[in-house]
Amino acid sequence: MQTLLEASALAKAYGPRPAVRAVSLQLRAGELLALLGPNGAGKSTTLSMLCGLTAPDQGRVAGLEARRIGLVPQEIALFEELGAARNVALFGALYGLSRAQLAERVPQVLAQVGLAERAQDRPQTFSGGMKRRLNIACALVHDPAVLLLDEPTAGVDPHSRNAIFEILEALKRQGKALLYTTHYMEEAERLADRIVIVDQGQVVAEGTLPELLQRLPATARLRLDLQGKPQLEALRALPGLSSLHQPHSGQLEVGVDELATGTVLLLEALTAQGVRVRQIDSGRATLEDVFLHLTGRALRD
Repeated sequence: MQTLLEASALAKAYGPRPAVRAVSLQLRAGELLALLGPNGAGKSTTLSMLCGLTAPDQGRVAGLEARRIGLVPQEIALFEELGAARNVALFGALYGLSRAQLAERVPQVLAQVGLAERAQDRPQTFSGGMKRRLNIACALVHDPAVLLLDEPTAGVDPHSRNAIFEILEALKRQGKALLYTTHYMEEAERLADRIVIVDQGQVVAEGTLPELLQRLPATARLRLDLQGKPQLEALRALPGLSSLHQPHSGQLEVGVDELATGTVLLLEALTAQGVRVRQIDSGRATLEDVFLHLTGRALRD
């Protein structure tokens, strides 16, 4: 697939604090790249450098042309006193579209995001999800080849989230290159062709979901609801078990190499410790498991 935007060894510091350290990535036509990371990992700064709002201290961005890039910021960026169509037209004019081009593109993108019937209504009458979709329309009006989206589903209801997913999937089919940041792992699992995980300003993993899952020490997981206090050190010594974690008292999360064998060993050990298992759920490893394995479980405030 054609590479439309490429970042090489981007670095940015604010005073003595490095925000981004040598981040490299490629955005390809017809592909969505998910950029994941804890709070403060450098995601928004990376997006800002990719679209030219922030100059990198080191590194370069190739393929950077204003007409080629659309940006959907994390915060809603609309003029509440203007109607939806006038909002889109204003952003189109800033990109240099002529009056004739705006007359064609504004209704097209409003229809694309499901707001054609609300073209004359002001955003102040819109729901949060409608405002998010209008933000996307404003970023699409100049028909960019690359679309950068910074947490575009923050604070929206499930119906609006699904509508945004369908919009993005249609853009991929049109050959757009999309970069998507989110804190919702299930969104990345559904949408992303490739995933980049950053932590402390640098890339710690990159690949498809199956490739990232291979980085885990265990391919399956168990979640147990317990009555009694398990002896975690004794459980960690069991063969085929890894990544024991107790998120709350009475709960236990365990990674296992082989689901059937690991489950039997764990239940036998808990019974021997006098711990009663009230409920057990099993499943395959997820992107969230990879994310926590690579970035840790400590809070990032």
